[in-house]
Amino acid sequence: MTSYDIEGFIFDKDAVSTQARTDERYSNWPAVYTLRNDQSIYVGESRNVASRIRQHLASGTKNDLQHVQIILDRTFNKSAALDLEAYLIERLGGDGRYSVLNRNKGIVDSDYFDRNEYRKTFERIFGSLYDRGLFTRSLPEIENADLFKLSPFKALTPEQAMAVEDILRDLLHRSPDSGNEVPIVVQGDPGTGKTVVAIYLMKLLADIATAEDTELDTSLDDTDARFTEFFTAANRDRLSPLAIGFVVPQQSLRASVAEVFKRTPYLERSMVLDPFAVGESEQHFDVLVVDEAHRLNQRANQPSASQNSRFTEINRKLFGDDESHYTQLDWIKQKSEHQILFLDGAQSVRPADIPRSTWESVLETARTVDRHHELHSQMRVQAGRGYIDYVRAVLRSEAPARQAFADYEILLFEDFKSMHDRIRERDAEHGLARLVAGYAWEWKSKKDKSLPDIVLDGHGLQWNRTTKDWINSRTSLDEVGSIHTVQGYDLNYAGVIIGPDLSFDPEQQRIVFSRAHYFDKKGKENNPRLGLEFKDEDLLEYVVNIYGVLLTRGIKGTYVYVCDPDLRKHLAPYFTQSGREYSRSDLDEAPRRAIDSSTPLASGLEAQPRRAARE
Repeated sequence: MTSYDIEGFIFDKDAVSTQARTDERYSNWPAVYTLRNDQSIYVGESRNVASRIRQHLASGTKNDLQHVQIILDRTFNKSAALDLEAYLIERLGGDGRYSVLNRNKGIVDSDYFDRNEYRKTFERIFGSLYDRGLFTRSLPEIENADLFKLSPFKALTPEQAMAVEDILRDLLHRSPDSGNEVPIVVQGDPGTGKTVVAIYLMKLLADIATAEDTELDTSLDDTDARFTEFFTAANRDRLSPLAIGFVVPQQSLRASVAEVFKRTPYLERSMVLDPFAVGESEQHFDVLVVDEAHRLNQRANQPSASQNSRFTEINRKLFGDDESHYTQLDWIKQKSEHQILFLDGAQSVRPADIPRSTWESVLETARTVDRHHELHSQMRVQAGRGYIDYVRAVLRSEAPARQAFADYEILLFEDFKSMHDRIRERDAEHGLARLVAGYAWEWKSKKDKSLPDIVLDGHGLQWNRTTKDWINSRTSLDEVGSIHTVQGYDLNYAGVIIGPDLSFDPEQQRIVFSRAHYFDKKGKENNPRLGLEFKDEDLLEYVVNIYGVLLTRGIKGTYVYVCDPDLRKHLAPYFTQSGREYSRSDLDEAPRRAIDSSTPLASGLEAQPRRAARE
């Protein structure tokens, strides 16, 4: 027996009054409601839903909406109603059926008594609304989609909300001519929600800048909305003339974000830019938000001759010459008054990208002037932040104590096909289960589509056939994705192939890099322009970061296949082997070498990114 009721009627004053007379909960009970027409929808919450809907009618801002649905539940309290409001906004945004009209005024993802049980009720409510045609896709389909994962309609964690609030206050209190100041920096490990915060911030700035006079009326808002205080006429006038851009260096992620912006009211696809587009633009930006800033380039040989020419032309246009020290970060600073950088140095995987020393300087300065924000809470991997630290320590030959992670599946496979079969099973059950690998094999199928690229234990597969939205492509389940197709994305299960580019040296008791098995030419070539030669130890840093990224994509679990026998033996005690649980004695016999804290792999920023393997 359900505890909730869903009532529907026409969006007019008489219909609201009639409903209110038949049910006293319309005027004195926490409720959630939707207002919609065939294209658009608004979701709200109120203790006096009849009064709230009359206020909407009187304001005239939603006169083009035609239908009302009210969700009442005899067990609801204020916290549950607010949570359901956020739950529905997120999933309506991810479904794509309607244009969601809500402004991002800031419902925070807060815990409350018996929340897990309420969430079960929310799923049943979703099912009822799905049956009534409010949604076009199932709950798993929505929650696995990029439109949901990258949507700005999020209930932020308290930590994320604090970062957004501090950034917003900082921007609003800067004088209009205070450009070339220290950038705001948001730093965080994989899965801490950097991209979520960046996109949310873009939507919030756009919402304030485009707010109607009636939308500045706080009588129509919940006091729980964290950012309501920023919706003022003064702030709207401050933000509305500003040119704001969103920079994403990676091609695949950029395309996905652009699609989200295209579908989101008050955001535009044209806001999403690559660094070259920023440098070449005739427009000067007031604010540039840079996601995955660690992927910005320094002056190095680009993937194509045309990009080398563009780099030269941009430098000359912006600075008058093509000095070697200019980077894409310099372009960002030159082309904007204010910069907000989201980064994680440990996800840098390419020598051509901005060096560690630059980011260390940026971070140090940002901390000095209180423009540094760090995200800690793990939002992706169900095993928590401890898993991120554990994987990185294992890859750095630090021999951490064996850990078990509740409700997270970590398996080491001896047979490649068995891992592929498990990935297929998990994809059938949960969706978004994929194989990924380091660039340790040639891309033979680029020239001959009949050839496999990766053959292990008699089982052959090809590299990803597309670089854009590969995860959701039709053939992705039977392909292997590179670092550049998955960085910035979530998977439910990741099957990670650690190729022969990494091996274990029994004499040194450490993981080492094999240049002969690393096939990213741009990922290992020297930089004569800057006088840089990359030794194997330098490249080890980048390749370790690559596998660190791949091993932290899975929300529910990670599977591992290791090509080098010695490395497989070395890693086995730290993971559960498929079909076998390792004992304490196994772990005690594992090699233990704590890496010197002065070496690059133990430093705070780690390495820099390499180019997309198959762009």
